[in-house]
Amino acid sequence: MKKIISLLLTLILALGALVSCSSKEEEQTASGIDAIKEAGVVRIGVFSDKPPFGFVDEKGENQGYDVYLAKRIAKDLLGDESKVEFVLVEAANRVEYLQSNKVDIILANFTQTPEREEVVDFAKAYMKVDIGVVSPDGSPIKSIDDLKGKQLIVNKGTTAEAFFTKNYPEIELVGYEQNTEAFNALLDGRGAALAHDNTLLFAWARENKGFTTYIDSLGDESVIAPAVKKGNTELKEWLDEEITKLTQEGFFREAYDATLLPAFGDTVDPASVIIE
Repeated sequence: MKKIISLLLTLILALGALVSCSSKEEEQTASGIDAIKEAGVVRIGVFSDKPPFGFVDEKGENQGYDVYLAKRIAKDLLGDESKVEFVLVEAANRVEYLQSNKVDIILANFTQTPEREEVVDFAKAYMKVDIGVVSPDGSPIKSIDDLKGKQLIVNKGTTAEAFFTKNYPEIELVGYEQNTEAFNALLDGRGAALAHDNTLLFAWARENKGFTTYIDSLGDESVIAPAVKKGNTELKEWLDEEITKLTQEGFFREAYDATLLPAFGDTVDPASVIIE
């Protein structure tokens, strides 16, 4: 009898713990800001290999336009820009990281699309972007027709991959998980061209002589925005107000000058990138 009672008590305690964990998870979803403040850190998903937007430098420190914004968010939300935990993500796992509560916010150059709006909530946009195609100067790809019968390199989980899959299914895509892998494939000649965000391609082509973004805009102009877990209205609304305030302050021009201008030089009009 004592063993049975002991077993029942153990089961009751275990069930209680599960209910408590479930309640905490629901609370975090419903009141994300309180959970972040209680933790004392905001977890923000960024890229590790997408300069000049999100990358890890030779000292092992996170740098880039998205990182610059992430630090300001931490400062305004928690009073200290160092109270941000950078979580490194790939394009294909950004949604999963939000859904599984591995991050509070995604700032990994996340283009807002109707398909993504079904699974995450986007705050106000902070950058403009189009799809571009970069190719070698020796065999330039200047139009979609030039891609017929050739392989196009893409990053898995990107809008470039989705755009070509939907609109040009006859073009053979070669997909890679990481940005570094994709660009190395282009350098090695494993594809005729590479499609990605035009803002990224402008910077990459400037650093890699012999390549040019001959196609600099495909489809409709899109925007990049912070994303939060679906239903986290409180955090989304805070970010909406934050982006509005930072825009009015001229913060995004400051961020552009600090992180993008060195990579773009005078080859890009800032007005085509930042939202003012």
